[in-house]
Amino acid sequence: MKTGDLIGTAIANTLRSRARTTLTVLAIFVGAFTLTLTSGLGTGINRYITDTVSGIGASDVMTITKTSDTASDPTDTSPREYDPDSVTTGEGPAMSSVTLMTDDDITTVGDVDGVLRIEPVTSVQLDYIQRDEGTRYVAGLGGIIPGQTMQLAAGAEPDDDSPDLQTTIPVSYVEPLGFDSADAAVGQTLTVALTDGTFEQRTVQAEIVGVAEDALAAPGGASLIANHALEDELYQLQSTGLPADQLDRWAQATAWFDADLTPDQIDALKQRLADAGFSGTTTADQLGAFTTVIDTIVLVLNVFAAIALLAAAFGIVNTLLMSVQERTREIGLMKAMGMGSGRVFALFSTEAVFIGFLGSAIGVVVAMLVGTAASSFLSGALLSDLPGLTIVAFDPVTVALTILLIMAVAFLAGALPAARAARKDPVDALRYE
Repeated sequence: MKTGDLIGTAIANTLRSRARTTLTVLAIFVGAFTLTLTSGLGTGINRYITDTVSGIGASDVMTITKTSDTASDPTDTSPREYDPDSVTTGEGPAMSSVTLMTDDDITTVGDVDGVLRIEPVTSVQLDYIQRDEGTRYVAGLGGIIPGQTMQLAAGAEPDDDSPDLQTTIPVSYVEPLGFDSADAAVGQTLTVALTDGTFEQRTVQAEIVGVAEDALAAPGGASLIANHALEDELYQLQSTGLPADQLDRWAQATAWFDADLTPDQIDALKQRLADAGFSGTTTADQLGAFTTVIDTIVLVLNVFAAIALLAAAFGIVNTLLMSVQERTREIGLMKAMGMGSGRVFALFSTEAVFIGFLGSAIGVVVAMLVGTAASSFLSGALLSDLPGLTIVAFDPVTVALTILLIMAVAFLAGALPAARAARKDPVDALRYE
């Protein structure tokens, strides 16, 4: 029997007992459906985490702050002594205090073993932004560091090497500012206003070079993203008129380290910074707990899928054992006509693989339809506050591997009945009643 004939015969034999085959396929369907959905859930969330990480910063970047000497236990409600060199962030239990960093602190951190370079993070408070003589809107100001990426609706990221004053605007500001589209905003001029140290309002004209998509961890959030030239210009204007002791003071700084450092070496670097009186936080620290929770949930769901597949495997064994029993005389006839044991084994194994393919293919297709529909619904409803999140996403390679994995499980499950069929003696099989 040729290979093509063998496959055709196996498919025809599988469809003989439709009720039994259907029940077995349904068992496989449950496992394939669950496994595809859980892998899609993991793929979607991991993609979102990857985008979030790239938005927050590169893996070789650390945010440096100087812990305030007056920091107290969050549960302590007693009055705290005022420190003119510190700033307080957050409210209630989340309240924390950091000491403003000076040039000497920047130098100290730069001298710590493992820190390649450090740059202070300037803070600029804008009053408003405006296009021509139109409506004025409140906006914040952010910046990007090497290694960060932006999700753009149009245009490009600001060029930090350019002397021109460049900025991006959030896509949510396009229509209010009077632009017909994101593309129409690129190349236009934006008025940025702030108040200096003498309480005089100053304005700066900047070029819009891009429009940023909304994202949970996009640089600056719903803010302008400025290049170094614009950021420096605004910071200098904001500092005009301030006392000398209020200049060149920063709440935090950005430090770079070797991207090849191991987790233990990064921990050692953090300890050296702590010994010098500073705190270092990496991107992994910010998202580590979230990633762990998601990985655990996906793992638990995959365990349920594996249990369903195990139950389906027993279903395949039962189906084929009964088929072998019912077709004993047929097996004897095939052997009497010259069909070898290897071909008999291949015939029944192919039946098992075909059952696995039917169940897995149907399960995968239904899971993709349900997952896509659920993801679209959730993105526009419950998860609308998480822009850019596709809760269930399907990777073609993963989907193909899922089908192949289930077919492999089906083959292993069908090996025992196929081997029993292959070992049958043709004379005894023909006498079987």
